[in-house]
This record gives sequence, structure tokens and C-alpha cells, in this order.
Amino acid sequence: MAGKFVVTQDDSGEYRFALTTHGGDVIVSSIGYATKGSALNAVDGVRSTAADAVLDDRTPSQDPVLTD
Repeated sequence: MAGKFVVTQDDSGEYRFALTTHGGDVIVSSIGYATKGSALNAVDGVRSTAADAVLDDRTPSQDPVLTD
């Protein structure tokens, strides 16, 4: 099941988004944006960037990450 982006407006009037799992756990949360349109543009940016993102593992080499 896919996660979803949730857009909210905080008490100071800024718009924020969070990427959540199907169970509602927050995976990513954004900074505040002045307009809803800016927040939605950022969501689109995350969608397009994450599709091709690579893992940059900066942990010590004795802690390997298994990849397939």
C-alpha cells in the first residue's frame, strides 16, 4: 500500500507537508512554506527527485548496507 503526502497549515499560517506510511507514521516532514502552492510544488519536487534517488551511505564501513 502506498504512502501519502499530507499538507497542513500551522498556527503561524505556514504550509507544511509530511510523507506518511499507509499506517500514518511520518517518514518525512517539510519546512514551512508561505503559500500552499509553494508547499505543493515542493511535494512535486520530492516525488520527482525520490524516484531516481540513490543511497549515499555515510556510515562507517564496518556497518554495511545490504543492497540488491
